[in-house]
Amino acid sequence: MIRAILVDDEPLALQLLTHKLATFKEVQVLKTFTNSLHLLEDIKDLSFNVAFLDISMPGIDGIDLAEHLLSIDPTIKIVFVSAYRDYAIQAFELNSIDFILKPFTNERLEKTITRLTQALSSASILQPESGKQLEIQCFQEFIVQYKQEFVKWKTIKIKELFAYFLTHHKELIHRDVLIETLWPDTEYSKAKIQLHTTLSHLRKTLESLGFSKVIVFTNQSYRLELVNFHCDALEMNQLVQQHINATDATIEKFEKSIQKYKGDYLELEGYDWSYTHAEHMKQQAIKLLHRMISYYTIHQDTPQLQTSLERLVLLDPYSEQALQQLLIHYLQQGKRTEAIKAYHNFKEKLIEELGISPSESTNELFNQILCANI
Repeated sequence: MIRAILVDDEPLALQLLTHKLATFKEVQVLKTFTNSLHLLEDIKDLSFNVAFLDISMPGIDGIDLAEHLLSIDPTIKIVFVSAYRDYAIQAFELNSIDFILKPFTNERLEKTITRLTQALSSASILQPESGKQLEIQCFQEFIVQYKQEFVKWKTIKIKELFAYFLTHHKELIHRDVLIETLWPDTEYSKAKIQLHTTLSHLRKTLESLGFSKVIVFTNQSYRLELVNFHCDALEMNQLVQQHINATDATIEKFEKSIQKYKGDYLELEGYDWSYTHAEHMKQQAIKLLHRMISYYTIHQDTPQLQTSLERLVLLDPYSEQALQQLLIHYLQQGKRTEAIKAYHNFKEKLIEELGISPSESTNELFNQILCANI
């Protein structure tokens, strides 16, 4: 049974469509609306599976309204009804079943009803398999896997939109922020169409994996509410926020997390918007390493301490504090050659890239190493 709602700001157009749909026994018109906001107020009390929407309406237009409906329930079938042929392409890109051009005949409407009947009879929403989750890598390269297979993105923009949503997981992001960030050089009306198209394809991709209703739309804003997934960057954030110190119970988690830091956040993707977050994640990794260094120092775990100190110097190459910690460790372990090499690498980097020399305290420590009887 087709349970439909109709939305059109022209009362006469609503009456005509209602009358024509009444001739189809498989169609039940639950309610009609001349204002999109009125539908949003009543939506919780309606159980419909098809929405006939005019596109050009004041306030919330049909494209935005469809986006809102699909974010609530991706199984809803959208039929756009418009007097403007130019809307046809973007209507189909928004995962609509059909686009009817006003004025339309009974024969044309019959084709739409046939499409709806077929679509509803075959519609099903997959669920993630028990124990299966999305595996998401953000450090260095953005890779998404499900059941050990790489997720294939129809376009690079769909991949980028998902990466942006994940970066701001569970945060509301206004539509205009998305447009300004991902389509900065595109005229607004065209960028809006591209956003809707990309969102539609992203939803389809996630639904094909069993992840439905994870992109929420409200007040012209979107929020990703993904569940049953693992992400290296979010895991690191949680570790830093939840554990001020490394302990016997957490040190293994710290190690696994820092080992996954193979490069900066989304480093190989080249997203301009990701650089600020990449710096934030680098600082999170540095915090993690400092806590690991404290743990290994207390527990006198020399091999792990040295590995962590070397990682810290690589990650924070201009930090004299990090270098000094490593030099002192090398000195204590009788590794004079390694200490001299580390100092010279640091000095060359400072001079070539920053045009400065090591501080007096670092030079004094280096002299101690040169004079040490090892």
